[in-house]
Amino acid sequence: MSLTLYATFPSTFDYFTIVWKEVDSNVQIQRLFLSEHKLKSEAKAWESFDQMKPKSSLVINNLGKKIQQFLNGEDIKFDLKLLDFSRCSEIQKRVLLAEYNIPRGWISTYKRIANQIGIINGARVVGNSLAKNPFPIFNPCHRAIRTNGELGGFQGGLTMKRALLELEGIKFSDNGKVVTDNIYY
Repeated sequence: MSLTLYATFPSTFDYFTIVWKEVDSNVQIQRLFLSEHKLKSEAKAWESFDQMKPKSSLVINNLGKKIQQFLNGEDIKFDLKLLDFSRCSEIQKRVLLAEYNIPRGWISTYKRIANQIGIINGARVVGNSLAKNPFPIFNPCHRAIRTNGELGGFQGGLTMKRALLELEGIKFSDNGKVVTDNIYY
């Protein structure tokens, strides 16, 4: 049995924590936790994993730097081979892969994503899958919004979701709804 490890990094949006395992000398990301106003990323990690050990590695340090760059607005595409999708249901994995394919500077809706992966009337299924996304940022779930232009939810909070979209050039109306023609799917 491999030991669960973690590393916490600072960012422009407070701290984030990467939880990972080494399996046959390869890194497998178990979760990425984002801090929220009331609950910090490391505390979230400890709520989800009983025993962890702080550790880092070259791969994790490089990944932490890439996440920091992404959170600063840089165009970063992550390698999904590092993610342990065995933690996800088959439907959730399909949702996350569809989300991963939404380009930077574009958004989609929960309904459009559901239709794309063949789940008719599945907006709620998509929303629930993204709410439990173990890999936010890697699978940029901030790019999914409600059909009416409202943000919906996000593990890092709605302020962070809006800021990430703004860093990608997405505009908002005075009432806080997304305004763009860049709608994917």
